Amino acid sequence: GEAAFTKDNNCLNAAKACNLNDTCKKYRSFYISPCTSRVSITEVCNKRKCHKALRQFFDKVPPKHSYGMLYCSCPSGDHSACSERRRQTIVPACSYEDKEKPNCLSLQDSCKTNYICRSRLADFLSNCQPEVRSISGCLKENYADCLLAYSGLIGTVMTPNYLRAPGISVSPWCDCSNSGNGKAECDKFTELFTNNRCLRNAIQAFGNGTDVGVWQPQPPIMSTPPDPSTPHRGRDRTSNTLDDPSHTNELDSNADYVYSLCGSMQAQKLKSNASTDVLCVDPQLNDPSRFNAISPSSTSAVCLMDWTVLLLSLVSILGHLTASQTL
Repeated sequence: GEAAFTKDNNCLNAAKACNLNDTCKKYRSFYISPCTSRVSITEVCNKRKCHKALRQFFDKVPPKHSYGMLYCSCPSGDHSACSERRRQTIVPACSYEDKEKPNCLSLQDSCKTNYICRSRLADFLSNCQPEVRSISGCLKENYADCLLAYSGLIGTVMTPNYLRAPGISVSPWCDCSNSGNGKAECDKFTELFTNNRCLRNAIQAFGNGTDVGVWQPQPPIMSTPPDPSTPHRGRDRTSNTLDDPSHTNELDSNADYVYSLCGSMQAQKLKSNASTDVLCVDPQLNDPSRFNAISPSSTSAVCLMDWTVLLLSLVSILGHLTASQTL
């Protein structure tokens, strides 16, 4: 049946192909009904039910058919038959348009109050993020994720649609009038739809069948790693002996320290109240080549004493003993 379709209107062909698929036909009728049923003189439809049915359509119908209707290609400069059918895919009078266009930043704030809209907008901003260094135009090099994220917005307050303009240009139903000091921020947000290289390339590639090379996920664009041959600033670790483990000042944790000789001398010092300065040095430092290290061949602790002070102390002790005998 599809072979008999005319090829001058791909969007019409996609609609016919949907009618030949039971799942696509079923869920399409589910949203056509609420999106075209007038509620009252002032309300053209029940927008809430229309949005819910549209979300079901893009969630349940295989991309071959749902994407075929939404991303069908049209000849450049065609603003009537093909392009208008593509624009009418989501029944814009109900799902897209409204009486007045809100400010895009206000619409964004409204979207963030709803968990479905908030999460799907975050997916769109992430998966359709443009990248000038990428051949595909997408930071994540994945058209499938971008198209999925875009279709996920349909059926929310942020529902985008095609504009009546040359080429592929889409936008939510909003503008940046009355933005005040937020005009630059509003314009930047709007351009993520109207002038998004990643989204435009993804739609165009699906429509003309050139999306094969970028349909599967690819590694994201990364910043250029530093050249390993570039010397690091600061000190040269290869010539710094302080960083060499063989030059540490750590003590041997298994050493059996002997201070018996020094201990007895300290006791004598306390008894005589002499101001004898005693310096006891451990002979078992784990590296004899280190400064302040004593050879491990020593059999006892080495005590360095000021012999002059010691002799004076002995003289003082003898003087006390002589005086006591005289008494």
